[in-house]
Order: sequence, then C-alpha cells, then structure tokens
Amino acid sequence: MTSPAPALPRVLDLAPVVPVVVLEDAADAVPLARALVAGGLPAIEVTLRTAAALDAIRAIAVDVPDAVVGAGTVISVRNVEDSVAAGARFLVSPGWTDALLDAMKASGVPFLPGVSTTSEVVALLERGVTEMKFFPAEAAGGTAYLKALSAPLPQARFCPTGGISPASAPTYLALPNVGCVGGSWMLPGDAVAAKDWDRVERLAREASALRG
Repeated sequence: MTSPAPALPRVLDLAPVVPVVVLEDAADAVPLARALVAGGLPAIEVTLRTAAALDAIRAIAVDVPDAVVGAGTVISVRNVEDSVAAGARFLVSPGWTDALLDAMKASGVPFLPGVSTTSEVVALLERGVTEMKFFPAEAAGGTAYLKALSAPLPQARFCPTGGISPASAPTYLALPNVGCVGGSWMLPGDAVAAKDWDRVERLAREASALRG
C-alpha cells in the first residue's frame, strides 16, 4: 500500500514571490518553469487568460516536478474543474462568488480567493477561509490598507497582487498579514519572447531574496 502524498504547504508560505505567468505559447511553459524553480520561486501561477494556459499547466505539472503549478484568473466553476484536471495544485481568483468559492473548496486543492474590501474579507472569514489574494493591490489601497486590516482582522493573511514591483515588494512582505506577493516583473516580455531563460532565472533569484 502506497503512502499518501505529503500535504502541500500553504501557498502563502512556498516562496516570498509567486510569479504571475501569462503564456501565449505552451511550448515555453517547461523551460520558463525550470528557470523560475532554479531561481528559487517554485510556486508558479499560470493565468487562464490565454488559450495556451491549460496546456501550459499540464506540461509544467508533468515535466517540472519541483514546481508547484497553479491556475490564476479562475473565475468560474468550469475554470476550477479544467484547472484541477490539468494538474493545477492551487487556484487563484481575482474575486469570488458563492458558487465559485464552493467549487474551489470542493476542488481538493488550496485556493486564494480575491478580495479588495473589508466586507469581502469578513465574508470569507465567515466561510472559514483565512488565506486570500488582495487584488488589485496598489489600486485598492496598497500597504496602508493591508496594515489597517491587520489589527481588527489578524486571522486573515494575504497574497497582494497587482502593480507590485521589486521596489515595493519588501514593504508588503514586511507586513504581518502578508505571506507572499504576486508579480510578473521577473518575466519581462522581451526575455520570454527571446527565450532568455537565464535572464528569467536571474530575476527570479533576485525576487526570491526579497524577504529580508
């Protein structure tokens, strides 16, 4: 009898930065993921914004075992089902509804529902969810907003995403209610287009060292 697979660590604790990946060509998925993992960023969010996304998730899940690949921009029950079937090990949504939250909770994988208001945070806490995506982070109030939430709602932890840069990430990561941040600065479009995976790895390594 085989032993059960070890439980996945909390998404917020895998790395200080979760790369937010938008791929037009699924053939880039494996070398890109290998570069990110080599740079110290094992949790990889592939957003469902392109036709290549599910194939990219599937390829990373099969060929990059050290990666923890997840699906982002999950906005429907169908997205949940398709992502998990493709091998996604976590789910991230920009916002949530009762139907979407129920589907994510039933999926069997960790998930980060998106919030941008205090009422949304409280509603998730009522549903037993304590780990969330804060989106769009900069536009929704940034570090000042999250700092203000930490006193009345200390049980809520966040992955802020949206407009975060290498310069601002350490300020977010210093907050007690922030586990990690999401961003794409380690995946510049020209580097991906040129398949410059060495550059991606270098930028990932810099990002992985941001929590000081």
